[in-house]
Formats: sequence, C-alpha cells, structure tokens
Amino acid sequence: MQVGSLLQDPQVMDQLSQCATAIEPSLAELEALCTHLYIGTDLTQRIEAEKALLELIDSPECLSKCQLLLEQGTTSYAQLLAATCLSKLVSRVSPLPVEQRIDIRNYILNYVASQPKLAPFVIQGLIQVIAKITKSGWFEVQKDRFVFREIIADVKTFLQGAMEHCIIGVIILSELTQEMNVVDYSRPSAKHRKIATSFRDTSLKDILVLACSLLKEILAKPLNLQDQDQQNLVMQVLKLVLNCLNFDFIGSSADESADDLCTVQIPTTWRAIFLEPETLDLFFNLYHSLPPLLSQLALSCLVQFASTRRSLFSSPERAKYLGNLIKGVKRILENPQGLSDPGNYHEFCRFLARLKTNYQLGELVMVKEYPEVIRLIANFTITSLQHWEFAPNSVHYLLTLWQRMVASVPFVKSTEPHLLDTYAPEITKAFITSRLESVAIVVRDNLDDPLDDTTTVFQQLEQLCTVSRCEYEKTCTLLVQLFDQNAQNYQKLLHSASRITVDMAIQEGRLAWLVYLVGTVVGGRLTYTSTDEHDAMDGELSCRVFQLISLMDTGLPQCSNEKIELAILWFLDQFRKTYVGDQLQRTSKVVRLRSDVSRVPEKAWKVVKVYARMSEVLGITDDNHVLETFMTKIVTNLKYWGRCEPVISRTLQFLNDLSVGYILLKKLVKIDAVKFMLKNHTSEHFPFLGISGSYSLSDFRCRTAFYTALTRLLMVDLGEDEDEFENFMLPLTVSFETVLQIFNNNFKQEDVKRMLIGLARDLRGIAFALNTKTSYTMLFDWMYPTYLPILQRAIEQWYGEPACTTPILKLMAELMQNRSQRLNFDVSSPNGILLFREASKMICTYGNQILSLGSLSKDQIYPTKLKGISICYSALKSALCGNYVSFGVFKLYGDNHFDNVLQAFVKMLLSVSHSDLLQYRKLSQSYYPLLECLTQDHMSFITSLDPPVLLYVLTSISEGLTALDTVVSSSCCTSLDYIVTYLFKHVAKEGKKSLRCREATQAGQRLLHFMQQNPEVLQQMTSVLMNTIVFEDCRNQWSVSRPLLGLVLLNEKYFGELRAGLINSQPLPKQEVLAQCFQNLMEGVEQNLSVKNRDRFTQNLSVFRRDMAEALRSDSSPEPLDMMS
Repeated sequence: MQVGSLLQDPQVMDQLSQCATAIEPSLAELEALCTHLYIGTDLTQRIEAEKALLELIDSPECLSKCQLLLEQGTTSYAQLLAATCLSKLVSRVSPLPVEQRIDIRNYILNYVASQPKLAPFVIQGLIQVIAKITKSGWFEVQKDRFVFREIIADVKTFLQGAMEHCIIGVIILSELTQEMNVVDYSRPSAKHRKIATSFRDTSLKDILVLACSLLKEILAKPLNLQDQDQQNLVMQVLKLVLNCLNFDFIGSSADESADDLCTVQIPTTWRAIFLEPETLDLFFNLYHSLPPLLSQLALSCLVQFASTRRSLFSSPERAKYLGNLIKGVKRILENPQGLSDPGNYHEFCRFLARLKTNYQLGELVMVKEYPEVIRLIANFTITSLQHWEFAPNSVHYLLTLWQRMVASVPFVKSTEPHLLDTYAPEITKAFITSRLESVAIVVRDNLDDPLDDTTTVFQQLEQLCTVSRCEYEKTCTLLVQLFDQNAQNYQKLLHSASRITVDMAIQEGRLAWLVYLVGTVVGGRLTYTSTDEHDAMDGELSCRVFQLISLMDTGLPQCSNEKIELAILWFLDQFRKTYVGDQLQRTSKVVRLRSDVSRVPEKAWKVVKVYARMSEVLGITDDNHVLETFMTKIVTNLKYWGRCEPVISRTLQFLNDLSVGYILLKKLVKIDAVKFMLKNHTSEHFPFLGISGSYSLSDFRCRTAFYTALTRLLMVDLGEDEDEFENFMLPLTVSFETVLQIFNNNFKQEDVKRMLIGLARDLRGIAFALNTKTSYTMLFDWMYPTYLPILQRAIEQWYGEPACTTPILKLMAELMQNRSQRLNFDVSSPNGILLFREASKMICTYGNQILSLGSLSKDQIYPTKLKGISICYSALKSALCGNYVSFGVFKLYGDNHFDNVLQAFVKMLLSVSHSDLLQYRKLSQSYYPLLECLTQDHMSFITSLDPPVLLYVLTSISEGLTALDTVVSSSCCTSLDYIVTYLFKHVAKEGKKSLRCREATQAGQRLLHFMQQNPEVLQQMTSVLMNTIVFEDCRNQWSVSRPLLGLVLLNEKYFGELRAGLINSQPLPKQEVLAQCFQNLMEGVEQNLSVKNRDRFTQNLSVFRRDMAEALRSDSSPEPLDMMS
C-alpha cells in the first residue's frame, strides 16, 4: 500500500460520504458544540455539549457527521470532536459490523496520511480510534486472514515515507502498543489477556526491534536538534520503546506493584536483544546526545532495562549485563551535566533504586567498577541531600537504594568489600546536616517548610532509620553534639530579654528536626542488628529528648511550638515501639540487679542498657517510669493544645496505641495521670472537648478516639461496679440534661447541635470499647429510655445536615454491633428488642426525611444522602445478623417496627440508581451484605415485594456479580444462592399437596410466578456466572459455584443453549474436548441441592474451569471470548 493510495478507493469514500451533503447545514451547530465542549468556560453550556455529544454518538448519522467535521471543519476542535465520537462509537460493547470498522480504519489512515500537519492532539485522537478497532478485532477472521492485524504492514508504508509520515507511523505503533496494554474493566478480563498475549507473541518483539533500528539510524547521522520534526521523531520512537518495555507481559495488574518493587517480565524470546551490549549502549549514548526533554525518555527506558527479570539470564550473563549497567552509571556520574535537569535527575534516581531492587549486594560488589561507582553514588547522594530544595520527591529513590544496601549487609557472603561502613555514615550525616541547614533558609526566605509535609518526612525517616544504624557510633556522636549545641542556643534565646522571632523560629525548626531524627535512629533498632552499646547510645539520645519535653512543657502555654510537639510525639511513638511493654522482653537484653534476691522471675527488677543513662539523669529506671512520662505528656497536650487539631489528633493516636495491649493497660491504670483523666474528662480540663464555635465540627472526630482509649482504661478494673460507671459517665449525663432542657425551652439551637455531635462521637468511642455483656448493659441502661429519644429528635430536626446526622447514625450502627456477643442479654431482658425498636425509629425517620430533599447534585448526593443511607444499611445488617432479636415476635404481637424498617429500606433503595450502588464503595459494602442477610432469613419479605421492586433487587444482584470488589461479588453470589435455593425447594414441593405452611407456599408461588414472567433475569445471571468461571480471573470460585448449580437445575434448557453456543463457536478439533468438559462438569451431580451434591458440583467446577482454560488457550480460536454476546 502506498501512503494516500486508499484516498482513491471509491468504495471507502462512498460508504462514508453518502450523507454529507444532506446534513451540511448542521456544520455550524457542530462547531459551536466543539467550542463549548473544549474551550468554553460556561459550565452549563459544557454540560449541554456533553449531552449533545452522547446524542450524536447514538445518532444513526454519527459516522457521516464525523466525516463532515473532519473534511469541512474549520477548527482543530471540530476534528477532535469527530475523533472523540468515533472512539466512543468503536468502544461500544456491541461492536459495529466488521466491514464498517475496516472502512473507518482505512478512512482514518488515508486522512492522516493526506493531512500530516494536523494538530498533534487530533492525530493522537484519530490514531487511538485505529488502535481501539485493531484491539477489538484482533481475532476476527475474513477469508482465512486476520483482517485487523494488517495495520502493522500499513504502518511500514508510513515509515518508508517522508519524515512527517514516519512520525505518524511511529505514533500508530506506540498507541497500538499502549491500547493493547490497557485493561477495559467493562469487558471480560480473559478476552483482554488473550488479545494482549497474542499481540505480545506475534508483534511486540518486532515493534521493539524496529524502534531500536530507527534509533540507531538516527544516532548514526549528525543530529540536528534545531529540526523540530527530527526532535519529534526521536521523542515518538523513545515513547514507543518505553511502551514496549512497560507492557504487562504476564498479566499482573500495574496497581498491585509499587514503583520501587517492579520487575519487568521480559519474554525469553527477547533474550538475544538484551544480551547484545549494543542495546544498552544505544540508550546510554542517546542520553548523552539528546537535549533534556528527550534524554529523560532514554533514561526511562534504561530504568526498565535495569528492572529486567533476573531469570532471563544465566549467572555469567547476568553478571555481564549488570557490569554494562554499572559502566553506564559510572559514565553518567562522571559527566553529570545532564542531571541538572529535574526530569533527568528523577529518572536517574529511579534507575539507581531499581539496580538494588533487581540485583543483590553480593552481585554488585563483584562488579569491577563497584568501588569507584559506589563512591560516585555516595557523592551524588550527598550532593542531592545538600540541595534539598531541588526535586525533593526524587530523594525517596536514593534513600531506598541505601536502605536496601545497608539492610543486605548481614547476608553478603562475598569477600569483596562492600564499603557501606564507609559511605552509609556519610549519607546519614549529609541528611542530618542538610535538614538542619535548610531551616534558616526556609524561615528567612519564607519558603514551604518540608516539615509541613509530614507524609514525605515520615517516609524519608523510615528509610533513614536503617541507614543510620550502620556504624551507629558515628551517627550517635553527631546527633549528641548537634542536639546539645542547639538545645543550649534555644535555652539562651528563651532567657534572652529581647527574643528575635526569626532566630527563635530557626532554633525551634532545628530542634524539631533533631527530635525527629533521634526518634528515627531509636526506632531503627528494630531493623538492624544491635548491641548493648547501641542500647546505651539510645539512652544517651533519649535523655536529651525527655529533658526537652520537660523544658517545653514548663513554658506552656506562653512558649509553644507545634512542629516540636509533633516531632516529640513521633519520638515517643518510636521509643514505645522499641523499648516499652512487650518490646522490652522481646528485643532487649535483660540483666537482673545483684540486690534483687527475689526468686520469682516475674517480679525480678529488669533493667536494660537504654535505661542506665536515663536513670542517672532523669530517674527513669524502667518502662513503668517511661509510661508515667508518656501519660503526663498526653495530659499536658490535651490540656494546652486544645485548639491545635494536628497535635491533639496525634496525641490521641498515641494514647490509643498505648491502650491496646493488656499488659500496658494494667500498668497504665496505676498512673496518677490516668486516674486524673478518668475522673476529669470535661472541657474545663481538656478544652478540645468543648463546643465553642471556634472549633471546626470536623475537629470533633478526635473525641471518638479519646473516649475509646479512656473506656479501655476504665474497663481494666470496672468489673460490675455500676456506681463507678455512673461516675465516669457524669460529664456526659450533665451534657445530655443540658440538651434536654434547651430542647424543651427551644433556644440556642446551634449550641445544642454542636453539643449533640460531640456527645454522639463520645458515646461511639465508649460503645466501641465495651466488649462485654455487663459493661454494654450498663451503657444501654444509661442511654435508654432517657437519652436515645433526644438523638431521634436531632435526626428529625437536622436530617439535611450530614455533619450532625452522620455521627448519630454511626453511634446507632455501633450500638447494634453484637461484637464478642455483648448484646446477648439475659433471657428475662427485653433490651435486644428495645434497642432494635429505637434503631428502627431512627432509620425510618432518617429515611423518610432524607427522601424529602428531592434530587441532589452529583457532588452533594453522597455526603448528603448516600453516606447516611449506607450507615443505616450497615446498622440494619448488624441487627439482622446479630442473633439478639427474635423478629417473629413483632408480627406475633402486632408490633410494626420491623415492617416499618424494611419498608424504609425499600424506599431508600429505590431512590438510589444501580450505578450509584456500585460506584460508592461504602454504600455497596453495606447494601449487599444486608441483602445477603435478608435473603438468608427473611425470604418471605423478599417474595412479598412488588414486581418492579423485586426486579430492581435482582438486577442489583446481577450487576454486583461482576463487581471487582470480592466482598460485593461474594455477597451477591450468596444472596442469589438463597433465592435460587428457596425457588428450587418450592418447585420441588409444588406437586405435593399439603395443608401445612400455606403461607410459605403462597410466598414461593409469588416468586415462581415472577420468574416465569421474567425468565431473562435468571438466564442473565446464569450466563454471567458461567462467563466468570470460563473466561474471567475468578477470585471467589467457591462463592460462584454455590448458586450456579441451582441456576443450572432450574434452567436446564437455557444452560444447554449456552453450552451449545460456546462449543459450536470453536473449531471442530476443539468441540469434542469442550463437550467432554461440560459432560464432566455434571458427572455424579444429582437433581437436588443437598450439601453433599453442592460440594460435588463445586469440585467438578474447579476441574471444569482448569480444563476449559487449557482447551481455549491456543490462538486458533477466533471468537467468541465470552458467553454474554
């Protein structure tokens, strides 16, 4: 084919031109649509334009209008709209006819060939259409040839043309490679994998070889970097190589592997390409020859080359390949000019990190150039750390390299020196000094403080902790010296008459960094081999931080610094993990004092080296004294930092972590500070518990964590002491009585709302920590009947304000949780039913009120409505599955609370679209498990639903079967199994006339009648499950197998049609094998749903799935690749 030759093909032109004249008047209208869609600023017009675009795609004249835009459109946006429409048109689940897709592909090829000067985004958009057509039709055969694979031959014609056409040809290959790698989750994943695997095996290697040969040709000639076309060609070819190397060769999702853990699974057939030294040399030479924008792409390719799987080579080959990579690294570091570009620098840092990810330290040290290269890398890292403001995100990769190198030291068997004991302390020193030096620049130039980005700081510190423990004496000496120096300067400033704000800020910033660093190196004890001397050094450093804590706290509230406080909390947490509680016995060398004559080991006074120095300086002799210091600090923070949410939040997280272990709890309750908290948890002592308007409602969230920890502490010695519990609840009792009084007098409504939000969060924390029947009963008796009605009134009054309703609904959902059987009340107690009645009232009230809001905008629908509905569903599910309510008694005694809540469930459900049910994860994870409970125990309710409602429920199950979330798909399978089993049992009993259970018979008859009226419902679900088993990556095969047997037995005729359709679609040699697979599936399976029979079917299904996969694996099968078509 010659470029442009198809332009003279009358068949192609006629088929796509037949309507152009008739619709010419709409050109202006279409171009106006493009303007609104792509460059318009009016949101309303843009939404209307998007709606019009969807209508255009569904229009019978879509193709002719696209051609009109391409041929007569006056702007690039008109051509882009045509490309967008065509892309959506060819991406439909129901494909266009083969001839039509071939015509569209050929037309676009001719169009871009005849107009190579189109805007780049238009060319990109049109080529994406070709890529989509090629992928979807990869296995389609006409006249014994794969018609859509001819694109590769067509592209070679482009590559032989002028520079402009060559660029287009490369873009086509690049887009095709990328499209083959993209998973479309709306289609069967097995179909994507089969196409991608075939493309990998038949075309991808040739594309890579072609791209590399183009790069060699470009490099062989003098590079004219001023020529824009030549630059563009190099860029597109490098992108093509990168797409080839980024290909998902073995079908592992990119989301499952972090960037620094990636290994490129290069096919064995590519081995020869990688063994040639010229391949790596080519990309290193390109890096040194090209300007930054392009050399960055060359480095990205080298990152992938460095990540090649180890098993591709034999040991000698691997050593040789690694040697070539190391030579390239050395060359780059000896000529570092290109690394001044942030893009190049970032990719080079990634390249270095990948070297250690894919090669062992023992292999690296064997490379001849290793001593020189490790020196250069160390110098490069030190320089990078010193220039902390330059590409801060790239430092992560350098620290990853050093962290992994140091962590590997104990496992190196080689006699060659690794030299890390020389360079690791230098890296640690560079990090420490550079961070301290950065503070003055940040303060004086008013720059963004790196300490404000705590996520990055924590990540870097966790990497540094391993590196810092290598030659720990040097690190410790440096930190002691710097800490003493900066602490003295800080004290001088504190006692100075004229405090200079800038100097104070600098000193506080440095101290914050030093505290973070001390916490880091102490925490590093858990990641690296330590000695008694190292423990003593930890004690030396920790002394200084504990002294700083005393200094800072004595100056409160006048002298305070948020950054230092956050750093102190980081240190305390690291110290807790390393030296307190269980860690003390597990990780520390224990010695018994000679003066201790006790013969009982449990009572032996144990001292670890870390406490030796702390005992001398601070009187802290063991972890009990440390816990006292911890709790004093926590109480101080909660008293004085009430208006600082970050400090309060982190303090409460620390308190929560302390309150989890039983051993620590027993020690904590003996501490005076804890006793004080248990008796004085009011806003008077802890201002963050106040309701002042100066506090954001979102800040109230931390109250839940506070009361969870506090209640755990209370529970240690509470037992059955109701008076003690009443005393503990006294502050909340006072608050509720205040609310009750205000409600009755109807004033200060805003204060009431804030008070109730706080109370709901407090009570949720308390309820979460009460895991015994006795303690939970105390809480319930305290709340009911006096205070629960107040929460009902709040829901009625502020139903449209999620800031108020969400905490209250979450409290109710927590109260309904029968965790550790805490709701199994005494047989004489009606509490279970009373609790359910209150929950029913609240859910009904909320459901009725929230539906009165009408339609909501897309950005408001979840926070205002769907979030509350999901919490209601979660609460209802907990009640239905909790086994503490006998729901039969409600109907028996004429109580309508159970019926009301089920009707509220239906009303709320019908106000939610199917797409929203699956789009919002929390909603789907509460709705589907609730539906599972209803189908398990309340099928009479399901069968009583009106046909449209039942159809809605069954459709939601059908759509949920294919959800990626296994919680959702498994719940759908279980719900479907209960429904199918119920129906099967009714059909089996239908012939037996019995006067008993007439009501159950009528319910079964209703369901049977519905299914007979809507046979496609179960048929659709049968095909979905069979499709999942045969073609999908089925992660919950057992769950899928359970309803499938019932569906097969109820729909034997339809199952036969499915089986015949799949078998007949395959080539004759395969048909017999597939028929045998289906025969084996039902072997030994009887016409019943007994547990034994189900288990037999499940076993058969496992074998069936494996055999079908093997039978369908070869490339010769053209279609279909799913059973849904």
